[in-house]
Amino acid sequence: MPMQAQEIEALIRAAFPEAKVTITDLAGDGNHYAAEVIDESFRGQNRVQQQRAVYAALKEKMAGSEGELHALALTTKPPA
Repeated sequence: MPMQAQEIEALIRAAFPEAKVTITDLAGDGNHYAAEVIDESFRGQNRVQQQRAVYAALKEKMAGSEGELHALALTTKPPA
């Protein structure tokens, strides 16, 4: 079953409650999204560390072919 953008945002916010989160449905199918996550906790981390932290928050939903979320283009950064 496809995920809703609100579900993705809620999972990310659970791990990063102060983050600015923007979710975009790329294909209109509920399976391909882009997410931008801006959070102070990313300061001092490289991009791989930042993205791993976000993917950890979504881990169960992205679990291989059985996961509800099949593609996520992820952009992460600390606030300017």
